[in-house]
Amino acid sequence: MKTLIVILGPTGVGKTDICLRVAEYFSVPIINADSRQIYKGLPIGTAAPTQEQQKRVKHYMVEKLDIEDYYNASMFEEEVLKLLEVLFQQSDFAIMSGGSMMYIDAVCDGMGDLPTVSDELRATMKHRLKDEGLDALCKELEELDPEYYAIVDKKNYRRVVHALEIIHTTHQTFTSLRTGEKKNRPFNIVKIGLNRKREELYDRINQRVDNMMKEGLLEEVKEHQDMRQLQSLNTVGYKELFAYLDGTWTLDEAVERIKGNTRRYARKQLTWFKRDESIHWLDLSSSDDAENKAVAEIIDIIKDSTSS
Repeated sequence: MKTLIVILGPTGVGKTDICLRVAEYFSVPIINADSRQIYKGLPIGTAAPTQEQQKRVKHYMVEKLDIEDYYNASMFEEEVLKLLEVLFQQSDFAIMSGGSMMYIDAVCDGMGDLPTVSDELRATMKHRLKDEGLDALCKELEELDPEYYAIVDKKNYRRVVHALEIIHTTHQTFTSLRTGEKKNRPFNIVKIGLNRKREELYDRINQRVDNMMKEGLLEEVKEHQDMRQLQSLNTVGYKELFAYLDGTWTLDEAVERIKGNTRRYARKQLTWFKRDESIHWLDLSSSDDAENKAVAEIIDIIKDSTSS
């Protein structure tokens, strides 16, 4: 049976190099499951695959949309499933890698059949957001669906409002509907999770942010300052530097907040992924040979899964 290899993990864990080597071993491209790397013009802040890396292995779903374009997990699901039909004609294997939790779940499990929200409720929630503010809606979400509240981006008003719309429409938690019956896929799925000891992961995140600043992240943010209202720019790295440009924080304060918010996002990713018992977890911590061992183990896991 055709097999989709999913390599996932928190931001900064080291997915890119390992994915490149596994893709080269199987002679297949990489499908990126990253909700920000899909946009053009944000290569530094999103840590998108470099041109050199894309020459080594062909990548899909990277820098294909303008930052003004609307996109969501359901659209990603539809597009990737069509892409897989083509890729599986060329190989028995395909690789998808990233850290955007809902994008990965959409392809592997389906988005589920969420109900249509009435125009009246949408209008009501829009007025509530304006009158009560996002903090009040976040507090309501915490009371009605604490599990989703724990992992949602609380600064992303679209996701908070959408979850509340679904809850008020169905009188069920958004979590229960999201994690309902999984859709059957006409291919095998093998999920590999990469992780490190927390201190080591945090050090890597901090160093990556420093490297981004050296590579020109501030200049990249300045180029998009007049489009800051776009949802594609409502993400860690850009929000903090927009605040610096507004004079809210010093540059050092903004950089420290990027590091802290990135570490917080990594914790959310791990909380989300840890619920999935089908993931084979590999620890990359504190070993000079850890990545070589991980690549070998991933290849063995895939061979075992396809031979049984």
